[in-house]
Amino acid sequence: MGIPVLAIVFIAVMILASAIRILREYERAVIFRLGRLVGVKGPGLVILIPIIDRMVRVSLRVVAMDVAPQDVITKDNVSVKVNAVVYFRVMAADRAIVEVEDFLYATTQLAQTTLRSVLGQVELDQLLAEREQINHQLQRIIDEQTDSWGIKVSLVEIKHVDLPVEMQRAIARQAEAERERRAKVIHATGEFQASQKLYEAAEVISQNPVTIQLRFLQTLTEVAVEKNSTLVFPVPIDLVEPLTNLLKKKAQ
Repeated sequence: MGIPVLAIVFIAVMILASAIRILREYERAVIFRLGRLVGVKGPGLVILIPIIDRMVRVSLRVVAMDVAPQDVITKDNVSVKVNAVVYFRVMAADRAIVEVEDFLYATTQLAQTTLRSVLGQVELDQLLAEREQINHQLQRIIDEQTDSWGIKVSLVEIKHVDLPVEMQRAIARQAEAERERRAKVIHATGEFQASQKLYEAAEVISQNPVTIQLRFLQTLTEVAVEKNSTLVFPVPIDLVEPLTNLLKKKAQ
């Protein structure tokens, strides 16, 4: 008599244990009763009817899903390899279970196809320079598709764009040429501004010839600082002409 009682107690304990579930704060239980959806319960203590009820546990936390690298041909026929990361969470646990077989796998496949489709419509320069706008476009398209599954896509970020070696060299040459162009423009602008200042200075000096002599003497003073130089400079005729006339008179 003791063994059957123990067996009954054991079976009762097992049935009771299978009927009790404890869910964490971020979890929800999708309950099916005889195959029909009953509703969503949790968090906390959830009591099931043994044998009749079945529970599917769903996490409501944000999922960071890595999108595998995709081979993409851009609008200007450049072959690149791009990978991304998608952040999403389940908003309606019942729809995530009922509407799609495996919402994680389905979201992954949708992100891959959308990534190839969107990037195939943009040029390489747009992909490199307007990444934030492309991220917003990807997020909007994927979120619209997963809304019927009870999934909210909050963010899509392109992680890395792998360019062919030839394209990397071409971009490097383009950047170098752009820097050289800017350097030449800056140099030409400086020369133009300097010529304008020289023109203005010449206008001022031309109004009084004495200023030319003063500028000449100032230049000699600046050059004379370096004592290892020999200076040869002309003497104005106006300075020596009176002395020449005096010598001529004495000679007569």
